[in-house]
Amino acid sequence: MRLWWKKASPNEIFFEVRKGFINALKQTEEAGTQKDGMDAVLCSWNKNGTLEYSLAYNPLLLIRKGEILETKADKQPVGFHTGAQKPFTHHELKLEKGDTVYLFSDGYPDQFGGPKDKKFMMKNFKKLLLSIQDKTMNEQKAILETTMAEWKGDTEQVDDILVMGVRF
Repeated sequence: MRLWWKKASPNEIFFEVRKGFINALKQTEEAGTQKDGMDAVLCSWNKNGTLEYSLAYNPLLLIRKGEILETKADKQPVGFHTGAQKPFTHHELKLEKGDTVYLFSDGYPDQFGGPKDKKFMMKNFKKLLLSIQDKTMNEQKAILETTMAEWKGDTEQVDDILVMGVRF
């Protein structure tokens, strides 16, 4: 039982939300039953410069001093997961001035397009972020939008596309 004065960490919140999903949707291991869940990133930032976060299928990217650092996600959704319902990993990061944190859905790297109608891919997404990281956040937004529009061309968008960057 959590004490009312103790702050819940992102991984604890994910665990509770997962229980809520499973109960509300009456999810079980039985064949033919609903197995819904969501990929997600949940962050908590405090004024001491610490970022706490938990990752469900989606990674977190940090660019620090021109270098990209990736925190791999837990390979489980917030919601039903076949097999053991493992706890989500608690991550903590001491932020430095100039750090940029990127959170995103899989829509950008998974979008089809280009000359061969292939996926954009995570490695190209990371290269793009590194190439624009010295720009203002508004300039980055414009470059991300233009790049995706050019990549996609006439190809239909296959998924939601969300990219959020925060510079500290």
